[in-house]
Amino acid sequence: MAPSPAAKSTARAAKPAAAAGEAKRASPRRAPPKTVGTVRTLSSRLASLSFASLLAAALIYGWQMRDEGHLTPEAGLGYWLGILGASAMLLLLGYPLRKRLAGLQLLGSVTGWFRLHMLLGVIGPALILLHANFKLGSLNSNVALLAMLTVASSGLIGRYLYARIHLGLYGRRAEIAELQGDVAALKDAIEGELSMPADVLAALEQHAERAGRRRGALSSLFAFLALRLASVGLKARLGRLAERHIGAEAKRLGWSRRLKRRHGKAVRGLIEDYLAAVNKTAAFVFYERLFALWHVLHLPLFALLLFAAVIHVVAVHLY
Repeated sequence: MAPSPAAKSTARAAKPAAAAGEAKRASPRRAPPKTVGTVRTLSSRLASLSFASLLAAALIYGWQMRDEGHLTPEAGLGYWLGILGASAMLLLLGYPLRKRLAGLQLLGSVTGWFRLHMLLGVIGPALILLHANFKLGSLNSNVALLAMLTVASSGLIGRYLYARIHLGLYGRRAEIAELQGDVAALKDAIEGELSMPADVLAALEQHAERAGRRRGALSSLFAFLALRLASVGLKARLGRLAERHIGAEAKRLGWSRRLKRRHGKAVRGLIEDYLAAVNKTAAFVFYERLFALWHVLHLPLFALLLFAAVIHVVAVHLY
């Protein structure tokens, strides 16, 4: 896959321009590294904050009024809150069904269903907590409540992992090849800056190869942590090698002290960006593997929740 626009711009910025009157090249401007994370507009941030605030206020109010007797699970508003909460949890099935069944395209986009899935995954448990009045009841209701809290906690974990391997919460999935393209482009930029020594480039390439290897979840975590620690020492070592090389070039070409500092700062910046891109690649491999394992676990938990909820509803209306 071709390098991303951010990496291309970094590489272009790293190409030194000829300076008039002397055989030297200008220092590149550093471009900020591309980040894989949640990108939101101000309006969406405000909407999310408002929604979270209203939900938190409702839960706090319900908690404070739990002993006043205004809500009871058996009748009135408390009963209908349980119906609405259970319906919201049942509608969570709409997202996986829409994603897997092409015949449901008329019901909306997968992205829209995912957004609804995220909202219902928070609203449903909140309504159930209000329905239960923050108190334990019979055995079947306690089992259903525990299953719901487990699934809700699993959903929050999955939302975090999902955001780590997608460009934005609702964006497309970040491909590891694209991250590796960023790494390759930064390496070319470092190589082009003053024709850096072969040992510097070999160390960079070896460090990057360790990041892209496919491993299990646990080994990916250890590799990610090891690369983070190794990058600290590697940054210092390569910085020293680059400084010596730049010092030799400065003497050979008769550079001014100011120009020498500019080249040194540029190379250190490129090395820092390179190591950050490598660490990002290693993190992606780890989160990708962890998300796959989470997905295997989350579906059985949701099935258990549906079973417990059905038993609870049947028991309530029969007895």
